[in-house]
Amino acid sequence: MSTADTNLGRIEVSPAAIASIVSQAVSSTYGVVGIAPKNLAKEVAHVFQRDARHGVDVRIRDDLILIDVYVIVEYGTRIASVAKSIMNLVKFNVERALGVHVAQVNVHVEGLRISNPD
Repeated sequence: MSTADTNLGRIEVSPAAIASIVSQAVSSTYGVVGIAPKNLAKEVAHVFQRDARHGVDVRIRDDLILIDVYVIVEYGTRIASVAKSIMNLVKFNVERALGVHVAQVNVHVEGLRISNPD
C-alpha cells in the first residue's frame, strides 16, 4: 500500500486503486486493443468477474511503485512505439493522481490482433 504522511494524517492508496488508474490509461492508448491476463488462472477468473486489476500487476517496495502491464496490440502498429506510449501515459497518470514517483512501468505484449480485416 502506498502511503503519504501529512500534517493532517496519513493517506493510503491500495494497489487495486493504482491498478484501476493504470487500466484506464492503458485502455486509452493508441494501438492497444485489449488488456491480457497474466496467466490461464487469471483468464478463467476474469470470465466470471470484472476486475480492474485484470492484466495489471502493481507492486510497492520501499515506497517505489513497480507496474507490469499485459496488453494485446493492434496488428500493423509499431509495437515499440505503442509500448513507449503506454509507459509514458501510465507513469504520467499515476504520478499526477497520487503525487508519488513511479519507479518502473514494464509492458508485456501478449499478442497481436487484427481489429478490422478490411
